[in-house]
Amino acid sequence: MTSTTGVATQELAQWLDATLNVAAFKDYCPNGLQVEGKTHITRIVTGVTASEALLQAAVDRHADAVIVHHGWFWKNEDPRVRGPKRRRLQLALKHDLNVFGFHLPLDAHPEWGNNAQLGLRLGLSPRWNADGKPELCGPDNLVWLGHTQDGNTVQDIADRIRTTLKREPLVIGDLNARPAKVAWCTGGAQGFMDAAIDAGADLYITGEASEPNYHLAHETGVAFIAAGHHATERYGILALGQALAGQFDVQVEFIDLDNPI
Repeated sequence: MTSTTGVATQELAQWLDATLNVAAFKDYCPNGLQVEGKTHITRIVTGVTASEALLQAAVDRHADAVIVHHGWFWKNEDPRVRGPKRRRLQLALKHDLNVFGFHLPLDAHPEWGNNAQLGLRLGLSPRWNADGKPELCGPDNLVWLGHTQDGNTVQDIADRIRTTLKREPLVIGDLNARPAKVAWCTGGAQGFMDAAIDAGADLYITGEASEPNYHLAHETGVAFIAAGHHATERYGILALGQALAGQFDVQVEFIDLDNPI
């Protein structure tokens, strides 16, 4: 096993908060260090969601920290510590695990964020503003705007999702259309389709679908693709972990516990 010097927990927490610009977001959960564990970190496990299974995998690997996109303590959730919540907390506290969660800050990061990383994998080129920032729209400016690199059809993009994300996408619209402007936002952002339409998109890609998306697609002519919440949000936390391994002398392992939703 490779020896590492590690990093102080508070130093890592401060770097993550600053790098992901946590203070800029009013989120549905606390971002950053959610459960404090060991004061020094050498081994980190990353994953999409801080589920009991991911925590157990981290314990089995003798990790000191878990960093995820979907953490804990969501707005309006039942505050009582019982059932699955109790078991998750018990695992973390028993094994002195640090648990970090980054929700909207990880969606939005211009390099390691879920949207940036999904665009890379699907061959989508962002539109860049004069100040070198991606062109965005929607609530909290989370929706990215761009175009396909090769003038692909909606069918081509759906095929790439199937191959790259290993998920059968839900596609609504003209499969032969060649969208000039594509909008995308990972996860459960189906409610942002109106913003994408207002921004002039011909295709909107997200993770999940709701009943109104069908009607919006047919009535506006804007194609819609739902590619899976988990599937579209694997790549930001993976990229963040790789960045951490380059920034600090720590071992980082990404564990993908697949979720068909």
